[in-house]
Amino acid sequence: MNGIVFKNAVISAANNMAKEKSTVDDLNIFPVPDGDTGTNMSMTIGAAAKSLKETPDDENIANVSKQVASAMLRGARGNSGVIISLLFKGIAKGFEEKETATAVDLAQAFQTGVKFAYEAVSKPIEGTILTVARISAEQAVQSADEGNSLEETFASLYSCAEATLKTTPDLLPVLKRAGVVDSGGKGLCVILEGMLSVIKGGIIVQSDEKQPTLNPIDETNYTTAVAQFDDDIRFTYCTEFIVEKNNDVKFKSKVMRTVLEKIGDCVVVVDDDDIIKVHVHTEKPGVALQYGLEYGQLLTVKVENMKEQHRRAEAESDKAKQQEIQAQQNELNSEFAFAEPTEEIGFVAVVAGEGISNLFRDLGCNNIVNGGQSMNPSTENIMQAVLATGAKNVIVLPNNKNIVMSAQQVIPLVEDRNVIILPTRTVPQGMTAMLSYDPDLNVEGNIEIMTSAANDVATGQVTFAARDSEFGTTKIKANDIIALENGKLTFTEKTPEKAVIKLIKNMIKKETTFVTVIYGADTPKENAETVLSHLKSKYANLEISLVNGGQPVYYYIVSVE
Repeated sequence: MNGIVFKNAVISAANNMAKEKSTVDDLNIFPVPDGDTGTNMSMTIGAAAKSLKETPDDENIANVSKQVASAMLRGARGNSGVIISLLFKGIAKGFEEKETATAVDLAQAFQTGVKFAYEAVSKPIEGTILTVARISAEQAVQSADEGNSLEETFASLYSCAEATLKTTPDLLPVLKRAGVVDSGGKGLCVILEGMLSVIKGGIIVQSDEKQPTLNPIDETNYTTAVAQFDDDIRFTYCTEFIVEKNNDVKFKSKVMRTVLEKIGDCVVVVDDDDIIKVHVHTEKPGVALQYGLEYGQLLTVKVENMKEQHRRAEAESDKAKQQEIQAQQNELNSEFAFAEPTEEIGFVAVVAGEGISNLFRDLGCNNIVNGGQSMNPSTENIMQAVLATGAKNVIVLPNNKNIVMSAQQVIPLVEDRNVIILPTRTVPQGMTAMLSYDPDLNVEGNIEIMTSAANDVATGQVTFAARDSEFGTTKIKANDIIALENGKLTFTEKTPEKAVIKLIKNMIKKETTFVTVIYGADTPKENAETVLSHLKSKYANLEISLVNGGQPVYYYIVSVE
């Protein structure tokens, strides 16, 4: 397979994904309006197809696969987009310095991509896109080792992916209860099907004119089980560092990983010819750094205090509203202009809603990327905002768990300033983190206090059910008002106002001193003021404030400190 065939295969996959994205979207299993896997995957691989269409044909598969990986990383939306971009990063790694690829090259490259994807997820869950990718890659290796052609090996890869997808409900009970297969795994099968059409038959799948491949107008979140089962972090310090290799010292990534797993979890060790990049959650960051020094000098070090609570809130959102929001985001993002890094510390926040955006600006954020629930900005969007922030150290607040992974991909893309992802998963966490910023402290000191402050905030959300469903023992009908406490669905109510008052009552503890109620674009001001009046009369000892956030999706967002 040469570069032209690979180029056509990726374009075919993007077209196929655009045609089938609604099918993948429909596999979402929770009622919270939060987004669609198929749309995110379509936009991610669509970014690669767009890049390929804008460049001349190149028979060198190393060049083409590198271009694809770069475009997908920058265009990655949500966790699903990041995962498939990492699969293609592995493919590019496997095709390095090759004019053409054999069956063995393909199988090994796909396995490298699986390795990258597994390493990117803090606690891989079987029964997801990761399982589908891993088992199909193993089958590809077996097929290639048996002497089959590249076409036969890719066909075997695709067939195995389809078969593995059918087993995902047996591996993940939440899928079985919902009666669906994993949406991310389905998306991967759609991509492989589109590629196979070119590799085996020479036919590029044509895009659906009603669903443009390269310029989709809605932008949403990831809802496969990978995101739904983010684990509670058991260790305090997120420790990341890069070691410049000492070529006189023998290095094996498996050995380092084994050592680090003895003092922590979420271990990622990636290396190339020159450097070793390490990530670990641990109570002993000094031990991890000292071990890294055995292999060479430290180029960068980042230690963050980041105990985060488990959050689960995935689902579908209102598409018409997303179109309007996306148009606003495109307008905002087009305004980013490069700024030389002259200041010491700058901030980028991802939020949706004019009121919330203005609030974060008032708190000191240099640039705002419009996005959040029901709308994921791409890695490229976040990178543009970082480069438009004139600071040597840029702290990014994603304010949504489905944006954290995309934000983290910015770090290796920006070379002229230090990018730090403070993994805020809600707007209240981001607000509290910014309020805790101390200009008299250095970067490391601020990261510690900001992360600690964010972890002390409880978040409540009131929204609507996107579909009929069952959540545990609770039966939910479409358009029911639902309340979530720290990401967990807790009850349904008849009106948003009854829901937010009941939710706040549940969230208030003896130590509570501050309550902030942020009302959204679909909440009349008078309704919100009625809620405020009720709360002040009932909780006279608390400081309660009301903010017009203007956010989509959520009638109310609540911060309790």
